[in-house]
Amino acid sequence: MTHSNRDPRNAAWQAAHQWRSRAGQARPDGLMGSVKLLFTWLAFGALMIVGVVLGLFFLLVGWAMMPFVRYKMKKRMEQMRARQAQDIGGGQGDHFTSRQDFTSRQEVLEGSYEVREERRR
Repeated sequence: MTHSNRDPRNAAWQAAHQWRSRAGQARPDGLMGSVKLLFTWLAFGALMIVGVVLGLFFLLVGWAMMPFVRYKMKKRMEQMRARQAQDIGGGQGDHFTSRQDFTSRQEVLEGSYEVREERRR
């Protein structure tokens, strides 16, 4: 009893057999094949080392820049808070002194609106 996966008429079996025969032909033979293989591995290793060194360099540069960026962001946030506090305060004191002061602050925040009475006929 033969298994259907090992049947020579099976398309997958035929493809695997052709791949195996091509792989056997492509094997490096002699000294030149070994030298090519060695240089390929050396080039790959050198590229890996260069990539790791560049990655570490950029990591260190990023870590070194973090305090400067943090300082700049802190200053920007302080300016934004100061601008927002000035917009809300309107340059006046912290407490409302009169009803007129309260309404003027309300106009700064919400805008001024007029309510018109409709004339009825």
